[in-house]
Amino acid sequence: MKQLTLTFYIFSVVLIISSCSSFSPYKVPVLQGNIIEDEDLDKLAIGQTQDQVQFILGTAVIKDPFHESRWDYINFVQIGDEVVTEKRLTIFFDENGLVKNWITVNSPEED
Repeated sequence: MKQLTLTFYIFSVVLIISSCSSFSPYKVPVLQGNIIEDEDLDKLAIGQTQDQVQFILGTAVIKDPFHESRWDYINFVQIGDEVVTEKRLTIFFDENGLVKNWITVNSPEED
């Protein structure tokens, strides 16, 4: 009887340890940067002022003091170490502070 009880406990411990190792912990999705919607991009137009752009898209993530005519908006979703989606929007302004052009780059999942 003692041998059967010991075997049962050993089997239980091995089963519990092996079952826990097959599960991975839950990884929370992390959203970072500005949310860039297609509707907001449709509102963007050449000749808009910096204030109008900031009203539509919010404050840029990167306003480089060495490139005052360029604003960068970045948005990505990361789960664990893996970046699931990534969007980048770069807006260029002319010498009068009006939108000259912009570039959008999406991760392959967003295309």
